[in-house]
Amino acid sequence: MGPTLLTALALMLVLEGILPLVAPALWRDTFKRVTELANGQIRFLGLTMVLIGLLIFSLVG
Repeated sequence: MGPTLLTALALMLVLEGILPLVAPALWRDTFKRVTELANGQIRFLGLTMVLIGLLIFSLVG
């Protein structure tokens, strides 16, 4: 892994860890709601996140 990929992974972990650190009850409630979504809704959410990530990546790179 190159340094850029490791930096991106580290940033992702920091950002993902902020909500459970600051508001664990909100994080737990949000996680419960996500588990109740249908498979198609979860796939759409994943696709949306990938597309947004690719858009940001293309704008930065």
